Amino acid sequence: MSFLFPAFLAALAVIAIPIIIHLFYFRRFKRVYFTNVKFLKELKEERSSRNRLKHLLVLASRVAAIALLVLAFAQPYIPQTQSKTVQGPKAVSIYLDNSFSMNALSNDVSLFEKARAKAAEIVDAYTTEDRFQVLTNDFEGRQQRLITKDEAKAYIDELKTSPASRPLTQVFERQKQALRTTNAEQKDVYVISDFQKNIVEWKNDTTYRVFMLPLEAVEQQNVYIDSVWFETPARVLNQQSKMLVRIKNAGDKAVDNSRLTLNINGMQKSVNNFSVDAAKSITDTLNFSVTSAGWQNCELLIEDYPITFDDSYYFSFEIAQQINVTAINGNSFSKYLNVLFTESRHFNFQNQSVNQVDYSNLPKNQLIILNGLRDVPSGMASQLQTYVEKGGNVLVFPTDGMNLDSYNTFLRSLGVATYGERFAERREVSQINTQSEVFNDVFERLPNNMDMPFASSGYELSGFGGAIEENLLTFRGGRAFVSGYKSGSGKVYLCASPLDTKATNLPTHAIFVPMVYKIGILGGTNGKISYIIGRNEVIELDNKSDKKETPYKLKGKEEEFIPTQRIVASKLILNMDQQLNKAGNYQLYMDTNKPLYSLGFNYDRLESELSYYKPTELREQFAAYRNISMLENRSNLPEIVGKINRGVELWKYCLLFALGFLLIETLLLRFWKE
Repeated sequence: MSFLFPAFLAALAVIAIPIIIHLFYFRRFKRVYFTNVKFLKELKEERSSRNRLKHLLVLASRVAAIALLVLAFAQPYIPQTQSKTVQGPKAVSIYLDNSFSMNALSNDVSLFEKARAKAAEIVDAYTTEDRFQVLTNDFEGRQQRLITKDEAKAYIDELKTSPASRPLTQVFERQKQALRTTNAEQKDVYVISDFQKNIVEWKNDTTYRVFMLPLEAVEQQNVYIDSVWFETPARVLNQQSKMLVRIKNAGDKAVDNSRLTLNINGMQKSVNNFSVDAAKSITDTLNFSVTSAGWQNCELLIEDYPITFDDSYYFSFEIAQQINVTAINGNSFSKYLNVLFTESRHFNFQNQSVNQVDYSNLPKNQLIILNGLRDVPSGMASQLQTYVEKGGNVLVFPTDGMNLDSYNTFLRSLGVATYGERFAERREVSQINTQSEVFNDVFERLPNNMDMPFASSGYELSGFGGAIEENLLTFRGGRAFVSGYKSGSGKVYLCASPLDTKATNLPTHAIFVPMVYKIGILGGTNGKISYIIGRNEVIELDNKSDKKETPYKLKGKEEEFIPTQRIVASKLILNMDQQLNKAGNYQLYMDTNKPLYSLGFNYDRLESELSYYKPTELREQFAAYRNISMLENRSNLPEIVGKINRGVELWKYCLLFALGFLLIETLLLRFWKE
């Protein structure tokens, strides 16, 4: 037992007053004349014994009443925590988890609504002199100051769920920052959450009393769209594309015959039914085609309840009206390239001589073909290096008698393979890499007796250390005939032989058309199709404007704002920070009505996994920390918090017992006749 005001215990010295009165009590006796002294003696002894017992009982009642009154003023209590309860204003920080997982149901209300009610009850358990911090995952500036009791209750009523999710270590640091601004001797920290396993990280600080209040959902059920990707990285106008969708069931019940819908630019393009077992995932395939060029704003939808934030997935991609391809030629143009590209409406093809290259138009191409150059001029090499670093693709066909030093200097600057010794013997292709992005959707299956291309002359392709190589066509013996190499944000494709039927039959072989087509189409891909709110806070895009004084604007269905931005060389760096908090498709504008980019933003799926720590598990995990206590989710939470805050208060009982002893004293004096 402890006392809030132990100094009052000095008043126990007052007990000496009734004791002294009792010891020095002198009564004036009345003289009674009686003839028989013997009877008088017996009467005196009997009355003396009864009076002594009465006086002792009265003395005990007075001493007990005085002692209990003194104890009542000293306010005794039984502490409920290891730390000492102090008197005076207190500083209280309440973290209320408002992540999307708190939308799960607890009986007839969501966990978030219950958390708001519990936070208000905690505030009610304190006095008007105490100060409060109400903290959520949003980490807003106003959440870093201490407010009054009434302000805290009003702010709790305004709170809403948010896409943000924070580990508890980060939350605790924010709470400590706010509590350090006050001189209050007692600083209490409350954490109200569903305690998902992916956020429970803790770095303890014994300076603070920490109370954790876990909330449990009645039913764990959530089906969500986890991720989306295309079977092939390129999309072509009016041609069918395949999209792969991973759907996860984080609940404990199977889902049968649910619907997955794809909308593009507000129009329904594809619908599939799917089923997924409890705690399992599936990958579904959607087929669709796009009939108009430009940016495609896409949304995938499923139906699920009660957690709905992850039932939509937004993404976007661009389809060009035509794919720009330029061939830079040596002595003559290639008739095979002319026939290949000019007969396709999907390509805008240009031939240029090596001596008359329009360098200003090179960045507008998705593919640049170097055909039969004797050497690669240094100026062109520099321009092509920049082009490839920004995402362009280059396809190289050598020529007999070319300047190997010039070629290889250029290729080394790109970090890819180089050309080696010339060969002049017949070599047949033995393998087509159908797993590569160029050929993965060209063949349903390869026939056993398929006619393969061959080369009668050309150059060895020697690997360059660190180059990421993907062989497309391979000769018998393992030598590469056509290979692709990752370089910067683009790719470089090298052919071992010239584009000449004297050196190879590749230009007239059936494999030539789909291979070069696909390389051209792949040069038109646009990188990422979606971003995660809070995770992809920095977005890097190509700068499409030279107006440095005019800012880019990001516009969605409900809001428009200017994101934090800077231009570094030819790149536009956007920093979303906390400016974006609603999922959807957003268009990036400059000063025109035509969007320069369309960006799909989605909520983080970290909150979709319904994996929680139970209260018993939390007790075991934090058992070693003496300053951390677990609160029970009960209806008498204010009473529990009051006991934690002030202990089990005993002054009321002391006062009642003091009154009881005073009543006993009164009864003794009134009804005990001498």
